[in-house]
Amino acid sequence: MKKRTSILGGAAAIAATFVVFVIPFIFIILMAFKDRQQSALRDFSWPTGFHFWENVVEVVKTRNWMMITAFINSSIITVVSVTLLVIFAAMVGYVLARRKTRWNGLIEFLVLAGLMVPPAVVPTIWLLQGLKLFGTLHGMILIEVAYNLPFSIILYRAFVATIPRDLDEAAIIDGARPLDVFFRVVLPLLWPVTVTNIVVQSVGIFNDFTNPLYYLPGNANATVQLTLYNFQSQFSTAYNLLFTNILLITIPPLLVFMFFNRQIVAGMTAGAVKG
Repeated sequence: MKKRTSILGGAAAIAATFVVFVIPFIFIILMAFKDRQQSALRDFSWPTGFHFWENVVEVVKTRNWMMITAFINSSIITVVSVTLLVIFAAMVGYVLARRKTRWNGLIEFLVLAGLMVPPAVVPTIWLLQGLKLFGTLHGMILIEVAYNLPFSIILYRAFVATIPRDLDEAAIIDGARPLDVFFRVVLPLLWPVTVTNIVVQSVGIFNDFTNPLYYLPGNANATVQLTLYNFQSQFSTAYNLLFTNILLITIPPLLVFMFFNRQIVAGMTAGAVKG
């Protein structure tokens, strides 16, 4: 009985996954291969002709090669933001796990508040304008770091708690300074959770739509998600080009998840179980 229930549950999970994830992706691929007239029907019909390459060229060339600029901007924002997130979150998580003071409870509450309290857009824009960072890539990088730092800190704190303090003490006895203890002893041991954090944050920041929309105006600062506006208007939409654009910006995160899926699960599980 239990075996039959397990099989039925697994089959239901596979079917639900297929409906939620696979079918929409197949629909995107079919639409990307159609011309504008057939794609306007928005159905699952087989393409009458394969126009994928034509659609790709049109998407890339639209608005003075905006897609190339968007990929460059998104890559810069993602790489720099994730690098800062890994360094800052690992250091804060290490201090919270190692140093027990009366302020730990307040600090951990503020970290959790960063996860629960929604960001205030207008005051953030005022702050960025006052710092002359509004509409700049480095301002956008600071926004991404600030918004994603609480989750990363919680991830690292749980994992640092699994590392024995004896390693820190042995390094100090050998003459290592505090920064040497962290960067040479502790940080290499955080590799599983670091891989998890890198992949999760990279996909999230690369796919971010709302933050660049609010804080990064202008065609020169466009990110990949904002290029979706290129093929939509009030009265008409080029669905073949729109879905080709969606396919192009979906492939990089999809490949990252496919190649690093095992590392993501291992890092999250290790932090959760050992912490």
